[in-house]
Amino acid sequence: MINPTSPITGGAQTGFTTPTYTITADTPPSVNGKQWAVTAIGGTQTGVDLHSVSKPFTLSVFRPAVLKSLPAASPTTGVIKSVPSNVYKIIVRKGGLPALNQAARIAQIKCEISIPTGIDTYEPEDMRAMISLLVGFLNQQSAGVGDTAVQGLL
Repeated sequence: MINPTSPITGGAQTGFTTPTYTITADTPPSVNGKQWAVTAIGGTQTGVDLHSVSKPFTLSVFRPAVLKSLPAASPTTGVIKSVPSNVYKIIVRKGGLPALNQAARIAQIKCEISIPTGIDTYEPEDMRAMISLLVGFLNQQSAGVGDTAVQGLL
């Protein structure tokens, strides 16, 4: 179950010192999700705006509206013809101004986790390892990913 503890310690970013984000539960856009808004920041993050209507700063997590299960194997071949997937999404939205005297626009990060049915029960450790790698990579490379997003360089 996803239930982040507030404040969230942010990853290292160029120009930031020990960033933290205080979150408050928000109304999600659908019943199969949870959402939080950033209501306070800590550390040094000069110029960063908090959540507002025109410049949202939210973290949302969604599960499939209907969870799928593994279908039965063919009685003659023993093969499962089509294995469906359950897709989970994590979306971070942040409003920002593209230029002076312009309306705010919304930047977003979408992370989609697609788990073929059956793997979640037959080899859950492999799914946990996959997610662990993603989180570790983002944690380790937070500044690099930020620099790439700003400079366009890999």
